[in-house]
Amino acid sequence: PQSYTASSRLPCIPHQLKCLLIVVVVVVILVVVIVAFLLLGLHLTETHAETGLDGEGTPQQLSMSKKERTGTFAVQDGLNTSAVVVYDYSKLLVSFRSWRHRACYITRVDKDNIPGLDTVTETFQQALVKDAGDHPVPLADRSILGTTINILCSTVPIYWA
Repeated sequence: PQSYTASSRLPCIPHQLKCLLIVVVVVVILVVVIVAFLLLGLHLTETHAETGLDGEGTPQQLSMSKKERTGTFAVQDGLNTSAVVVYDYSKLLVSFRSWRHRACYITRVDKDNIPGLDTVTETFQQALVKDAGDHPVPLADRSILGTTINILCSTVPIYWA
């Protein structure tokens, strides 16, 4: 019997065409991979930009002071502005200073039920809208405030929210 061996060549395809075919397949695979990464990067950039423009999902910055027992947060206040929220745990006060408005707002909190940052921000933003037409009387006695809130609100009037 005759011994048959497998041929390394594809039938009816010349060697040059086979090499060209392999190069084309490799190039197509590389192009697909590069396009996939570019589209993924574009999607992530677009999602990040939309999140930033909506004012949602932006990273919150926190600064804590154990000595004064305060927590200071930088939050979004509208499309292109920010605000600062200070939790004063020793005085049980929360303050809100919007850089868009020339005022600080404070409120007392219950020791056992301290509201979250989103709730506080929403409450103070509602107070800003409500007081836009009114002329409330500013807080006269700043001695009830802690150092952090006094410094934050030193150049603007302070109102109860």
